[in-house]
Amino acid sequence: MEENPIHDIFVIGGGINGCGIARDAVGRGYSVYLCEMNDLASGTSSGSTKLIHGGLRYLEHYEFRLVRESLMEREVLWKNAPHIIWPMRFVLPYAQGLRPAWLIRLGLFLYDHIGGRKALPATRTLDMSVDPSGKPLKKLFKKAFEYSDCWVNDARLVVLNARDAADRGATVRTRAKVVSARRDRDHWVIGVEDTRNGVTADVRARLIVNAAGPWIDHVLTAAVGQNDVHNVRLVQGSHIVVPKKFEDPRAYFFQNKDGRIIFAIPYEDDFTLIGTTDRDYDGDPHSVTISNQETDYLCAAASEYFSAPVRREEIVWTYSAVRPLYDDGASKAQEATRDYVLKVENGDDSAPIINIFGGKITTYRRLAEAMMEKVEGLLGKKGKPWTSGASLPGGDFPAQGFDSLVKSLKDAYPFVDLVHARRLARLYGTRAKAVLGVARSNADLGQKFGADLYEAEVRYLVENEWAVTAEDVLWRRTKRGLRLSAEEANRLEQFMQGLAGTQSAAAE
Repeated sequence: MEENPIHDIFVIGGGINGCGIARDAVGRGYSVYLCEMNDLASGTSSGSTKLIHGGLRYLEHYEFRLVRESLMEREVLWKNAPHIIWPMRFVLPYAQGLRPAWLIRLGLFLYDHIGGRKALPATRTLDMSVDPSGKPLKKLFKKAFEYSDCWVNDARLVVLNARDAADRGATVRTRAKVVSARRDRDHWVIGVEDTRNGVTADVRARLIVNAAGPWIDHVLTAAVGQNDVHNVRLVQGSHIVVPKKFEDPRAYFFQNKDGRIIFAIPYEDDFTLIGTTDRDYDGDPHSVTISNQETDYLCAAASEYFSAPVRREEIVWTYSAVRPLYDDGASKAQEATRDYVLKVENGDDSAPIINIFGGKITTYRRLAEAMMEKVEGLLGKKGKPWTSGASLPGGDFPAQGFDSLVKSLKDAYPFVDLVHARRLARLYGTRAKAVLGVARSNADLGQKFGADLYEAEVRYLVENEWAVTAEDVLWRRTKRGLRLSAEEANRLEQFMQGLAGTQSAAAE
């Protein structure tokens, strides 16, 4: 093999768009090299509201193409990753003085009929005086509408796309920052710095895909050398997590008096996730955190509906992310388009770069297909579109067969309790047995760090999923950070530092 080969495609960014494109491209026969300067899904892609949804409120902004494409993707993605994506029903209480009931019904009619819905149940109207979903809410809500969307473990969706890309031959590197990119006749020479040791090496590629998300303009300015670049509008979205506010498995869609909406969603068995906010952001995306104003807003908005108010002191965790929306000149952050825009630069006369602006997690696979159409026009066509019918790692079981998957795991490992088995099946699907290996008792799983997180799982994540730090494991791969104490998390960090250096060869 060449010492420094020229790859077909170099992808900058290990979020959902970058990893989805890498997977699609390598599956068609292109050689792919992906770099992420931090951890996979460490930016926007792990800061979503965790929904695969059409975007009901986007209908108000006439984004019919985006809504239709998103609705069509729900069942495609659910089928391909039923361990991390599953249907969820949403209850939209009717509040007098806000959107009229006829407008909500019209929107939900479109929602049911323009996206090719097959397996997801249709909308229905609820009498809140008798329906269980009315129990945790204030008695002033008499009627509600119930509709379908899907839930997704967003960070795992990213990692599984990266894992599949790597399994198919792509090079995937984390903690690898692009510090320079220059054209050398018909290809790029990209300087990639290993952020752990400071060593920089050149990688060659015929085409660059800039999927850096909030950092896309920074890449164009600092690495590529362009001047005065301003393509994206950075919009901050924040969420709060509180102890479980309701027992119902359904989620809530709450309208606010300012015209915005928030969700209240069952989360990690014992919690409720509330969000999101929409406000313009001006600063380093690395430094984004929830503001006092956003915290107060989410607490107040949810308290308008729940009979037991949401109080600041209840909050057990918050997270914030910056969405890199295409700057379409919209006057309000919540009105800026969530659609994606792909722009080719210098495609005719020199090595091209394709920049990705905007997008949402629901449409990542369709965005990747749109990207491949542009790549084919520049590099020549190779394979055909293939991802719509291809399971993600661990997702090769029937969408309705999750309970059977859990049972098979319990049968193979009877010492694992049911809650632990369900968690492993949810995260790893059919690959959960690779996590547990040849263990015949909990003791065989090695050191226990807290809750049900054992050494065997941590080693699996280091060797197979690019986990390097305790934060990678606790907050992106497993969400066990909600259950481990600071002392336990520190013990995990020390353990992982001892494993440093074992990740790269196995994962790549």
